[in-house]
Amino acid sequence: MPHIDLGVDDREFPGINGPMAFRPETARPLNELAEVLLRAPNSLSRGERELIASYVSSLNDCNFCASSHAAFAAAQLDEGRPLVDRVRADPYGAPVSGKLRALLAIAAAVQRGGKHVTTELVRAARDADASDVEIHDTVLIAAAFCMYNRYVDGLATFAPEQPEVYAARAAHIVDNGYLRPRT
Repeated sequence: MPHIDLGVDDREFPGINGPMAFRPETARPLNELAEVLLRAPNSLSRGERELIASYVSSLNDCNFCASSHAAFAAAQLDEGRPLVDRVRADPYGAPVSGKLRALLAIAAAVQRGGKHVTTELVRAARDADASDVEIHDTVLIAAAFCMYNRYVDGLATFAPEQPEVYAARAAHIVDNGYLRPRT
């Protein structure tokens, strides 16, 4: 049960969807940020960026965001859900590129606190051929998802247990993105 009455059925508007329905004026910029970070043209694939979001959400123990973005990543990565689960469990042992592994290390540092991102972590990412834009976007994805996770969990929103709920939403996100039509 959410801490406040969001004015919606939490089973129909789980996780971040309830607070966004409650305050559409704040939902729009939050969704615009997600759209740019996770879907705009970038040298990191949409699946890789969703994977970073899911990984950070897992570190933050935000079940709704971790599950949602795991499904969104799986739908956009050739290796699908098995890769997503491996990364979430052990990013250093998962079969990902050295660049993505280095970026995941940066994301984990951001999750602990921005000052945990060290020159050594950035150098390792650059040595693995990460561009400055990829490093920047990884830091911003991780920071934004710390905010989204705290938004979702700070209001005690409902998170479905069934993976198929998230998989069904993935098709919509992959096809349409995060922006909702203006009303």
